[in-house]
Amino acid sequence: MRRIHQDDEPHVGFMLDLDGIAREGARRMLAEALEAEVEAYIQAARDERDERGHALVVRNGYANEREILLGAGSV
Repeated sequence: MRRIHQDDEPHVGFMLDLDGIAREGARRMLAEALEAEVEAYIQAARDERDERGHALVVRNGYANEREILLGAGSV
């Protein structure tokens, strides 16, 4: 039987790369889900106005990025 790898080092590097890909995918999915939730909330309240006619629900901008710890690691 022929071995593809002489040692486990390439395999370990490959697994670390897969972890990075999984973290990035989770980060993107969370960001998109949160963005969709915010947009839906803003759209649902778009007709709500105060006594001067100003919108009661508006988007104020973006917060700093935060790190979230999951079972698979941080994202």
